[in-house]
Amino acid sequence: MQPAHSASTIASTAAPTAADAESETIEQALSRLQATRDGLSGGEARRRLERFGPNALPKPHVSALIRLLRYFWGPIPWMIEVAALLSALVGHWPDFGIIVALLMFNAAVGFWQEYKASSALDALNKQLALRCRALRDGAWGELDPEQLVPGDVVRVRLGDIVPADLKLLDGDFLSVDQSALTGESLPVDRRPGNVVYSGSIVRQGEMLGLVHATGPHTYLGRTAALVAKAGAVSHFQKAVLSIGDYLIYVSLALVAVLVLVELQRGLPWLELLQFALILTVASIPVAMPAVLSVTMALGALALSKDKAIVARLESIEEMAAVDVLCSDKTGTLTRNRLSLGDPLLLGAGDAATLNLHAALASRAGDGDAIDEAIHAAQAQPPARWNLRHFLPFDPVSKRSEGDWTDDQGADWRFSKGAPQVMLDLCAVDTDIRARAQEWIDRQAERGLRTLGVASRRGEQAWSLDGLLSLFDPPREDSARTIADARAHGIGVKMVTGDNLAIAREIAGQLGIGRDIVPADAVFGAGAAQAAALSQRVVSADGFAQVFPEHKYGIVKALQDAGHRVAMTGDGVNDAPALKQADVGIAVSGATDAARAAAALILTAPGLSTIVKAVEEARRIFERMNSYAVYRITETIRIMIFVVLAMLVYNFYPITAVMIILLAFFNDVPIMTIAYDRTAVDPAPVRWDMRRVLTVSTVMGLTGTVGSFLMLYLALDWLHLPIPKVQTYIFLKMAVAGHLTLFVSRTRGAYWRKPYPAPLMVWSALLTKVAATLLCAWGFGLVAPIGWKDIALVWGYSIVWSLLTDLAKRAVYRHLAHAAPRHRRFVELLKRPLAPGHRYH
Repeated sequence: MQPAHSASTIASTAAPTAADAESETIEQALSRLQATRDGLSGGEARRRLERFGPNALPKPHVSALIRLLRYFWGPIPWMIEVAALLSALVGHWPDFGIIVALLMFNAAVGFWQEYKASSALDALNKQLALRCRALRDGAWGELDPEQLVPGDVVRVRLGDIVPADLKLLDGDFLSVDQSALTGESLPVDRRPGNVVYSGSIVRQGEMLGLVHATGPHTYLGRTAALVAKAGAVSHFQKAVLSIGDYLIYVSLALVAVLVLVELQRGLPWLELLQFALILTVASIPVAMPAVLSVTMALGALALSKDKAIVARLESIEEMAAVDVLCSDKTGTLTRNRLSLGDPLLLGAGDAATLNLHAALASRAGDGDAIDEAIHAAQAQPPARWNLRHFLPFDPVSKRSEGDWTDDQGADWRFSKGAPQVMLDLCAVDTDIRARAQEWIDRQAERGLRTLGVASRRGEQAWSLDGLLSLFDPPREDSARTIADARAHGIGVKMVTGDNLAIAREIAGQLGIGRDIVPADAVFGAGAAQAAALSQRVVSADGFAQVFPEHKYGIVKALQDAGHRVAMTGDGVNDAPALKQADVGIAVSGATDAARAAAALILTAPGLSTIVKAVEEARRIFERMNSYAVYRITETIRIMIFVVLAMLVYNFYPITAVMIILLAFFNDVPIMTIAYDRTAVDPAPVRWDMRRVLTVSTVMGLTGTVGSFLMLYLALDWLHLPIPKVQTYIFLKMAVAGHLTLFVSRTRGAYWRKPYPAPLMVWSALLTKVAATLLCAWGFGLVAPIGWKDIALVWGYSIVWSLLTDLAKRAVYRHLAHAAPRHRRFVELLKRPLAPGHRYH
């Protein structure tokens, strides 16, 4: 019966201190919270939710206006603002207006990019939301943890993240990892009457708990002991920093040379400083981190449509580089739809008795595939048995156990688990062990899993009732997907806790290979030295009889051998391996703890989802890579040309207003790069800064030569006045800049597939048309030129883009030929030297 009390009457006592909550009894907690062991009604829960608020820590709210104003504060906005002020001081009011417009435009673009990335991440976070099991209106159901209120009764079990501060009510025990909150390095045992804190991870056991504190009133909320996830700088962040540093150093060095030389020549210092500031702002890739982050965020949103949710954006770059995938067997390579086969009867009189004992060691409704298969084989539930206690399956002990009383009052215990574990539990003699092992091997040759069932009455010894066979057939798409993964340069290794023979049979059927080794043979007592261990792990097709700690060792050995590793997992004990892997993948149905540790969370079963995620990650990587090449090319093309032209010809080849307008025209197409079409690289891809900088430098220098030739034609061949020469150069840079974007987005000829996205084409076309009309009519900003001149510039720019593309392809070919020699040289340097040997 639900107590008829309003939430307001318990407001003053709803959140005791941690010490008070631990010291009070269960009945005192129920009384204080005016709750019962039967949970709350839906209506009462809604009233309490209004009173106490959602079960979530308050998030700092920053208004949209404040976020927008941030784009006017910082080193780059200050440089633009100083340039605007200098324009006003020297009376260049058109320059002042355009510079202010640039400042507003940059702020608007930055704000919009931030909004898009934030919206994409919010959509991902909604899909990542955890669930909890609560007792409402007398029935168990799943809830969003934010809906929990003080007085709710919840069930927590192996792998769950505790959703609120709980007073434990019923159950045997919990082993809880609360190191992130209290600093305790080892899991702690908790029993009825103890308190467990929100954010802790259940390592073992299952219990019911009473919610006694939520949101900011929890131990986590009060202490603000949030775990900072800022670890080492990712490969993506290192690449962005490297590119940014390179461009900043080049820009500042060239501007410094320009300022020193032109001051000696007598140029007005205010005008020169204004020009130098604008040139520096246009050259430094201010928006690059934002553009790349938005590209990843929108790519992650696209991945979620393929049932793969990205938990950390930086993991997309790691995913594109993965070359080894360690995959679970059950549910990933197989269907995880078990059915019972013919059993081996030992102590049980018949198959029905054996199945009954297995059912009494199981619990329906927990979503465990084995338990569901065993209960499905029962004609009717065991009516004459009364459950006293149930110990769910534990991945360490590898068995489950039920404690029952029969209709005559006799105590019975039933257990089921891995055959080797059950044989040891029952201490069977060598004859029965040999008979059982022979039967297990025969089943394994057919790809069947096996399960031992045992029982004991009272204090008698355990008796082995028999062995069950379970068939979990491979998924229809697994073999094809594994072949597809290999075509993408990804090696697949099976990692399973199953019997060695079963693993070899399934791996052989799927084309993985039959060199499956037992994990103990690699990581057991007498394990090889690190180098030999890595080689053994790399050469194996997979591993059987794997415990969770073995998974971590497998990942580490592969990484030590230079591989980027993806590891699948679903259990709480898989979390260390998922964190260690370059890409930890929580498979469909994984525990909360595994999902929290993973970089990629699958919401659909099967390996094909992972391969799709890798393909999309490589597309995203190519977009980021092409943008990096383009941005470096543009900086070199504009910066070196302008500085050298001023040093050689002693006049501004392009005005400050034109530089600002170029920034306008170039930024619009750049914003569409997140939607570009790209080819999928057939091999894993990684940031190669040598390649990026080499390609972009050659393209930038080619563009610089093209601009100098155009300057020569305008001055010495067409004999144009300087204002029209500046318009020529401006139009050439505007048209060639967009063509450079198309050149940089592919390693082959830029007019071939994959064609750019329509949005990118139209944005580039419209901005080119705008630049052309500006040059034709002037609008008081540039000196107008005729349509024949415009046609000449367009034709020249198109021809020069073909030459730039030719140079780009030549560099890529050279780098492709040089790469194997470079790798061999690096491998040679890594080899240990023989005694007395030296390199010459």
